[in-house]
Amino acid sequence: MCIEARGLIYNADAVKTVTGKDFNPDEYKTLDAFQGLLEELVAGGMAAPTGVMKEDWSLGGHYLAEVYEEQPDVNGFVSSLYAGSADLANNTKWNSMMDTFDTLLKYNYAANSPIAAEREISEQKLAEGEIAFMFGGNWDWSMINAYDYTENMGMMPLPQNTDDGSNEKLVGGGSKYMFIDSSDNTSDAQREAAKDFLNWLVLEEEGNKFLTEKCALVPAYSNISADSLDPLSKSVKKFADEGKLIGNYDYLPDDHFSRCGASIQKYMAGQTDRAGLAAEIESYWSSTTPVAQ
Repeated sequence: MCIEARGLIYNADAVKTVTGKDFNPDEYKTLDAFQGLLEELVAGGMAAPTGVMKEDWSLGGHYLAEVYEEQPDVNGFVSSLYAGSADLANNTKWNSMMDTFDTLLKYNYAANSPIAAEREISEQKLAEGEIAFMFGGNWDWSMINAYDYTENMGMMPLPQNTDDGSNEKLVGGGSKYMFIDSSDNTSDAQREAAKDFLNWLVLEEEGNKFLTEKCALVPAYSNISADSLDPLSKSVKKFADEGKLIGNYDYLPDDHFSRCGASIQKYMAGQTDRAGLAAEIESYWSSTTPVAQ
């Protein structure tokens, strides 16, 4: 019924306040261009333009997952991780994503103690323009809107020095599903009523408003307007309508985000390097029972 997506959240007003120019995310698809902007922001007086969430679900479940999701053959790559034959340290996508992660860490307002940063503080700094960028998803609006936020915010793909097209897309997909019971516990009349309800949600103006205004969900249908949604959700809807979403990988092991997220936290704290982090993640996968698909 609806979609969610991940990418780099930006505060366009925060950028313009420092640079004096309107922010156009399309100009910063590459990491080189993005690094140039960050340097410009620092030179203009924004001491630290980025925030990095320390939460394991964000690090392991969202950021690291994009290393898999942006592979040319996602299932084949995950199979190689299970088999212990993957070579993360020399994988192009891994290094591209880690180059971007290192950049976010370098300009992070909590660079001196990155795993001590509280999510609420990061969200507030982003909302109020003290920082300009943070990796996250449209769900972050539920926290951003608690502060003195600007409406001139949005989401953009993670900047990467790549020509594979991933720096032109968000990563996301369906997040809410409804099913009609086909068992003997449900009558034909009830099934027809369920179909009527779903058609009302998708095809009728009143149902559309219920989905977007009352439930504040990003609809998975191009015929439903996103005008009433928050700025981050409007970005997601735009990318979805343009066919610019890289699909979620839905078969991560249950403990993936906690185990791999903890490994990334070690990296953030300077307790391991990129090669050591790659080795820990490879070890996790090769010792894990494959998830049935």
